[in-house]
Amino acid sequence: MTTPTGIRPDQLPATIRGFLTAHRAREADVALRAFTPTAVVVDEGRTHRGTEEIRRFLSGAGAGFSYTTELVGAERVDDAHWVATHRLEGDFPGGVVDLRYRFTMDGDLVAGLVIAP
Repeated sequence: MTTPTGIRPDQLPATIRGFLTAHRAREADVALRAFTPTAVVVDEGRTHRGTEEIRRFLSGAGAGFSYTTELVGAERVDDAHWVATHRLEGDFPGGVVDLRYRFTMDGDLVAGLVIAP
């Protein structure tokens, strides 16, 4: 595996930037456009496969809490793997967390996303 290289957030692929903007705005249908039909998303130990499961995940993600999010870092691992780190602050247990969004691209679309501290 290649060693990740720190980059400016505006150097993330356009698809990832668009997904992050839509996800932050809680626009599930817009965010869903970033994914392949067979994409897989893993968050909080749960795996969501395909368009319908990912749509449900995006629609409900973070819905039980109030929080702010800030993109605090970005990395390029290789042409198909990118990482965006977000700091969340809110009324969830612990109050503050840095989450790493690890993207696997298939061309211009997201084939995999793992969200974890």
